[in-house]
Amino acid sequence: MLKVNGVYKVFNPGTINQKIALRNVSIDLDEGDFVTLIGGNGAGKSTLLNCVAGVYGVDRGTINIAGTDATKLPEHKRAALLGRVFQDPMMGTASDMLLEENLALALRRGEPRGLKWGITGKERETYRQMLSQLELGLENRLHTKVKLLSGGQRQAVTLLMAILKKPRLLLLDEHTSALDPKTAERVLYLTDKLIAENNLTTLMVTHNMRDAIKYGNRLIMMHDGRVILDIRGEEKKKLTVEALLERFGMASGQEFAYDRVLLS
Repeated sequence: MLKVNGVYKVFNPGTINQKIALRNVSIDLDEGDFVTLIGGNGAGKSTLLNCVAGVYGVDRGTINIAGTDATKLPEHKRAALLGRVFQDPMMGTASDMLLEENLALALRRGEPRGLKWGITGKERETYRQMLSQLELGLENRLHTKVKLLSGGQRQAVTLLMAILKKPRLLLLDEHTSALDPKTAERVLYLTDKLIAENNLTTLMVTHNMRDAIKYGNRLIMMHDGRVILDIRGEEKKKLTVEALLERFGMASGQEFAYDRVLLS
């Protein structure tokens, strides 16, 4: 479903600020894989996600999404293949539009747009059913502007909007890191539930080791722009934070920074 092969990405090449963000990165996600991607600051996690999404071009290597060579496709042309939820709850929705209008935009993405754009009663009932899955009472707030929702509610709505068209690949870029712990836990529960119900191939960037271990069927760890660990199946199910730290040290030759966010 996703094949990243030998990708390099360099920022500010040939200058004093040159930064090699990705070094010969190759990953291969099968259909239905839910991969958590973890690493310290500067490891290359978000850069990799942005290269897959088309925000950044790659300097070398190839990216294939669902059988399509996306290496040189601009971001807007990859949108039909991808769903994405960002770190900032303010992104991914139109804040001054009603909740039902945001859902209508998501559901009609990629379809021809004419002069008639009204939302029918049948559509509203569909939106209520969709929102009821979130168990946040939003099915009764279709006429509420999205900017009036809480951060957690917005992220849940953004997640729902991202999967409405059943994307071939779902990208989650630390989508709970701006939320309080209780809300983040709720959004992660919904994330796991919706991914399983829709059998979505997913790549989720996180700073939290416990979340990286708890969710998904594979864990990929990056360090200094490289993939250093790829743990899956039964091995991942038995993984602990302590064991992961030890594996990191063996693979990288360094001690992992015992950062509160990473270990929480």
